[in-house]
Amino acid sequence: MDIVITGQQAWDVEIGSNCKNIALEFARNHRVLYVNSPLDRISLLRNGSDPKIAKRRDVVRGRADGIEKVGENLWILYPDRMIESVNWLPGFLFDILNKYNNRTFAGSIARATSRLGFENYIHFNDNDMFRSFYLKDLLKPRLSIYYSRDYMLAVDYWKKHGVRLEPELIAKSDLCVANSTYLAQYCGKYNKHSYYVGQGCDLDIFMEGAESSEPADLEKIRRPRIGYVGALQTLRLDMELLDYIARKRPEWTLVLVGPEDNEFMQSDLHKLPNVIFTGSRNISELPAYINAFDVCLNPQLLNEVTIGNYPRKIDEYLAVGKPVVATSTDAMSVFSEHVYLGNGKDDYIRLIERALAEQSAEKTADRRQFASSHTWENSVAEIYKAISKTGFAL
Repeated sequence: MDIVITGQQAWDVEIGSNCKNIALEFARNHRVLYVNSPLDRISLLRNGSDPKIAKRRDVVRGRADGIEKVGENLWILYPDRMIESVNWLPGFLFDILNKYNNRTFAGSIARATSRLGFENYIHFNDNDMFRSFYLKDLLKPRLSIYYSRDYMLAVDYWKKHGVRLEPELIAKSDLCVANSTYLAQYCGKYNKHSYYVGQGCDLDIFMEGAESSEPADLEKIRRPRIGYVGALQTLRLDMELLDYIARKRPEWTLVLVGPEDNEFMQSDLHKLPNVIFTGSRNISELPAYINAFDVCLNPQLLNEVTIGNYPRKIDEYLAVGKPVVATSTDAMSVFSEHVYLGNGKDDYIRLIERALAEQSAEKTADRRQFASSHTWENSVAEIYKAISKTGFAL
């Protein structure tokens, strides 16, 4: 089986992504062409000296080959044509130029698939609702799959045209798969062939984290330690809740590990003696911090940005074996047997107290076992099951 992947995450961007991990898993058994987003005119004008932009410019100008083989069954495509930057345009002009962009993009893909001998392929679209909107019509893949991993319409850039286009794209796709139950239900409003396929995580260093020694900067920090690891962003985290927990239980130490946005940096949390900010830490250090906590938190705000997202940090906490208190959402329902879920300030206090009281080796082992099931292999296996439900023979 041949698979063509388009999406938002370029292969040469250093941070990881769901789509890159899925591509690697697909490539264990199938030939995969991973298509980077095409170079757009504004990016070329603004960031022409960036080595990544320069590479794409060289491909467009015919100075470099746009196809790179990076694995036995995996190729990366740098499209050989440039597209226009159109998101700022009003609806009718956007539609005209977006269709032109799609044709340009489809042409690059068609030339690459012809060269590689890809035939009757599956098109897997990772949340790319604009550049890939017409690809089913233009490329005529054997099967078109839309992958929803974030509620993109909560972001202004995507909302402007996405509120109209994403439902149409979901509806005309042959199949939709999502990494959270909330997003599967959202897709299901427009396409009856919509399925939750879970989330894969790279948990090896966290599974080994239960043996980590205590970080030096926490050695003298009193217990119980209630900790959070991740970006400290007021768009996603309930800062008032954290303040309430610290003031209500001054005998607890609240440890916050990660970079802060301006609101967090200016907050009164920095004035509280039982709140510790460690700043950013390398990912290799995070298991040791989690292991040094008595209870881990995910004090998530409930808003459009967060409500549908799969919280990968929960798996990281559980992989170390730690009890977790988190905000209850639809996406968190899959964790209900292993995480203390609540809403509101007093709920959090009660559940943290309960988590501290119910520590046991058996619960630790259960958490680690549950987290270990959230692999990319298992998530992609669920994608294959969803494909089979459409009648497509793998």
